[in-house]
Amino acid sequence: MKVTIVDIGPDEEEELILKCRFLDEEMVKIINRFKQGGTKLTVYKEGGMFFVEPAEVFYFESVDQKVFAYCASEVYQVRSKLYELLDELPGWIFVRVSKSVILNINKMKSLTPAFGGRYEALLKNGEKVIISRQYVSSLKEVLGV
Repeated sequence: MKVTIVDIGPDEEEELILKCRFLDEEMVKIINRFKQGGTKLTVYKEGGMFFVEPAEVFYFESVDQKVFAYCASEVYQVRSKLYELLDELPGWIFVRVSKSVILNINKMKSLTPAFGGRYEALLKNGEKVIISRQYVSSLKEVLGV
């Protein structure tokens, strides 16, 4: 896919033009993301409802049929399933790294091999997340490695 960015004058309106042979599901997702703008996630903690930017989330984890969003200093519950989050979140930033974890690659500090073909991601907040061997190739693809 080719991306072209054109500088415009102060009097011109910003415009997004999408050229494609056919409108597939991925293109519809891209269009919807642009229409929605900076969508915040609705999360819950101690009976309260909060709104966080997806970029603030280090990773999502499914534990005992519940999904949690791990931020720098807070952990929130999310009412969506992991597969629903994958559809809502930008696929070039959030990547599934195991059956129970979606990782924000912008929050990774380093990636090191672990036992059995797995990898271990050290996050910027000091936490470690295991990348199961089934998902290593998709993570490397997103990272361009």
